[in-house]
Amino acid sequence: MIAPNAGRDLPKVPSGLAGWNGKARVSVLRQCRLLGVARSSFYYQPRPRSAEELDLLNRLDRIFTEHPVYGSRRLQVMLLREGISVGRRRIRRLMRTLGLCAIRPKRNTSKPHPEHKIYPYLLRGKTIDQPNQVWSADITYIPMRRGFLYLVAIIDWSTRRVLSWRLSNTLTAGFCVEALGEALARFGKPGVFNTDQGSQFTSEAFTRVLLDHRIEISMDGRGRCHDNIFVERLWWTVKHEWVYLRPAANGLEQKRSLAEFFDWYNRRRPHQALGWQTPDEAYFAATAPVVAEAA
Repeated sequence: MIAPNAGRDLPKVPSGLAGWNGKARVSVLRQCRLLGVARSSFYYQPRPRSAEELDLLNRLDRIFTEHPVYGSRRLQVMLLREGISVGRRRIRRLMRTLGLCAIRPKRNTSKPHPEHKIYPYLLRGKTIDQPNQVWSADITYIPMRRGFLYLVAIIDWSTRRVLSWRLSNTLTAGFCVEALGEALARFGKPGVFNTDQGSQFTSEAFTRVLLDHRIEISMDGRGRCHDNIFVERLWWTVKHEWVYLRPAANGLEQKRSLAEFFDWYNRRRPHQALGWQTPDEAYFAATAPVVAEAA
């Protein structure tokens, strides 16, 4: 996106196109055409989201966390029952902003990036009972008092231990690659890495790291609502046991708060599925990870 003062960053104008004061005589229209940018983008000033829209995003997130099978139609009904009248097209747009998609079997709704390779699901029928046998990753929306962030976490399936995490204000692949690099540096590598078919995880930047480490890549099948269930359960815990009870004022506060949460989750929160062990107890009792602090 080009700001109105972006002309300072344009390539140096040839002398034949410059005026007496060295400034470009090329019109804004011509400059935009040369750069392949719409003129409306040149003048665009980004506007912060309104308090009303942030409240609506947070309410949608809470409803969906409680009922992840709800699509836009049922979310619209749930909001209407609370006295909030919102059009379905707007709900769909907000769901895209939140990265939400109803967790249920469905037909022909998974649209992978045309340039990204989709890998098969490798875990059907397999027993996952050892640390570093399977890792998984997913992204969720994290609300704050003003605004929101996206959270990615990498989890060990067998022990539920969160190996690394990152926050971002955009849904690009970069913060996912950073989280993956930290997990590999600190804990070795898994036999299989499982994700959904989101563009962040199918990107060349992400899959190249896995391939370079000779890790098998597994991706949730189309219409498979429980292929990544352990990470979905983690998101419920993150939000209901921490984020909703401790709303952060800004990104720095949210980062500190989540660091405290994941320390508590890994070291002190017992899991019934682990025989009431904590993830740390279950993970470190069976494996000796590479102990190397991330930069």
